[in-house]
Amino acid sequence: MTPLHLPRRPRRNRALANIRALVQETKLHRDDLIQPLFFHAGSGAPEEINSMPGMVRHTISSLVEECRALCDLGIAAVALFPSIDPCHKDPTGMHTLDPKNILYRAIREIKRACPELVVIADVALDPYTSHGHDGLLDEKGCVKNDATVEVLARLAVAEAEAGANIVAPSDMMDGRVKAIRSMLDDLALTEVGIMAYSAKYASAFYGPFRDAVGSAQKTPLDKRGYQMDPANIREALLEAKLDEEEGADILMVKPAGAYLDVIRAVREVTLLPVAAYQVSGEYAQIHAAARLGWLDYKAARNEALLAIKRAGANMILTYFAGELLREWA
Repeated sequence: MTPLHLPRRPRRNRALANIRALVQETKLHRDDLIQPLFFHAGSGAPEEINSMPGMVRHTISSLVEECRALCDLGIAAVALFPSIDPCHKDPTGMHTLDPKNILYRAIREIKRACPELVVIADVALDPYTSHGHDGLLDEKGCVKNDATVEVLARLAVAEAEAGANIVAPSDMMDGRVKAIRSMLDDLALTEVGIMAYSAKYASAFYGPFRDAVGSAQKTPLDKRGYQMDPANIREALLEAKLDEEEGADILMVKPAGAYLDVIRAVREVTLLPVAAYQVSGEYAQIHAAARLGWLDYKAARNEALLAIKRAGANMILTYFAGELLREWA
């Protein structure tokens, strides 16, 4: 057969593994990854999280040890999520501001053990409220925006004073970035950054996370009054614009895998770094399908993460982070 006379044969750049590596446009690096970590005030061995294979609720001691190990592997940052004892929960979530809150102890101990590790602290009330919502409720059961923002700003300050490098409001209240930035600056905590959950959707993919932090309810909560409608993308751009104007240092899209178009859209309208959170449901579904033999675990994991970075994320919060770093070591 006479060869076709083609000036361009794209397959030449796919012919050999080393050529494919040279021309690969998107690459994952350890500096792209942030490991979320769960912990509680108990003792003994870490508790397995059944809905998140490989993830645990650490004790403070094992949390510090895991952070040391991640530092040795070269990770840049961890994101902390406390599981609060139900005895400390009430409708107002006021344990957030208790100096004995295990979150503050965890931050201090991690920073003592790993001063160079960037600690990102979640700014949210749902781990502390008995009703599981991300804010204070009025008499009708609706989340009160401005009263919630006041508590969130005080929580962010307490996290910063404990040693957090970045505070990350995940509540989706209006104006919370401005309030947090103002309070931090008034207290000379100007070096503390804000990673804003700018486009956090009312997603079906959060279930395992709520188990992990103990905020799950017998009847799933309706958070559509403050989290975003999955149908909307222009609204995400508005939220990102407002957070940037209010002083955010990093903008986040959550979840990641089902919202690659949102990540790309936010990337194109801001000069700020963009984060994306590959959430618990995304992590769990890859594990579940792989265990059933329906897909290749590592290939699916890596493809999902590459897609998030290709969409425009500068950094990815992913439960796969530590696992990948151990594989790359």
